[in-house]
Amino acid sequence: MLTGGQLAGLIVAVFWAVLVTFIAITLLRLARLLREAGEVVRDIGDQAGPLMDDMARTVRRANEQLGRTDVITKQVAGVTQNVSAVTTVMTSVVGGPLVKAAAFSYGVRKALGGREGDDTGHSGDARSQQDRPRQDEPRQRRSRNGRSRAARPELQARSSGRGRR
Repeated sequence: MLTGGQLAGLIVAVFWAVLVTFIAITLLRLARLLREAGEVVRDIGDQAGPLMDDMARTVRRANEQLGRTDVITKQVAGVTQNVSAVTTVMTSVVGGPLVKAAAFSYGVRKALGGREGDDTGHSGDARSQQDRPRQDEPRQRRSRNGRSRAARPELQARSSGRGRR
């Protein structure tokens, strides 16, 4: 039989054999993992070049579009200035004569309006003598609701601010 020292040596030898086997299997798996990681890195490296080229092309196209947009924006600003200038010119060209024509037509209307229904040839306001209030009659006054009413002295004092405390 084995002595105590030999048994201890055998146990240590078996333990070391199991440990070495476990470490060998782990190292093999780690080597396989590193090999696959290397392949992934190579694939990414192979794909990174074309991806970078595509990205550079995309950035160039975006810059071209921005340049075109800048040109369009400047042209729109020019068109806006031109429209503003045309509006100013049209206002001055049409506005002055239009105001004069309106003033002339208003004057003609007033002149002809004063003579409507008055065959006597008197110019002035369109009310006849019958429509005008006499001096001894109270004057008609419009209320806030638009109806006319006779002006009374107490109402006149109230509306003009006199009589208030």
